[in-house]
Amino acid sequence: MITIAALTAADHDDWLALWWAYLEFYETQLSTAQTELTFARLVDASDAVHGAIARDERGSGVGLVHWLAHPSTWSIGPYCYLEDLFVHPDGRGAGTGEALIEHVRAWAAESGCDKVYWLTQRGNDRARRLYDRVATDTGFVHYEIDLAPDGAAD
Repeated sequence: MITIAALTAADHDDWLALWWAYLEFYETQLSTAQTELTFARLVDASDAVHGAIARDERGSGVGLVHWLAHPSTWSIGPYCYLEDLFVHPDGRGAGTGEALIEHVRAWAAESGCDKVYWLTQRGNDRARRLYDRVATDTGFVHYEIDLAPDGAAD
């Protein structure tokens, strides 16, 4: 049985292990300072970024999700951007990813958001099978211009 709860300061070590595995999955690195800033934002109730952790029946952290809401020019209500979603390989196939998405969907509905959306890599086939079940592939392609100062990632 998977349980999902908002992140608290007590979740730091379990979250950190999942965060590092997530970054490794996406073959990226962030500075320790950025990682700690991210966690501080996630556990600060007054911050716009939210986070939750999934735990298995033993209480081990098996997944994480982070999201934020923002205004949109295309709707009255805000949109909810699901920024990070990760399930540890040992916890995959047990419905954890779907439960984390549902957690965000429920939060967004309660918060008056008009939609939840997220991005993933084209080749992330396993995750995309889940996403195709619970959401609509809009066909959009993601572009970005990196404006972060040198040294933001190490």
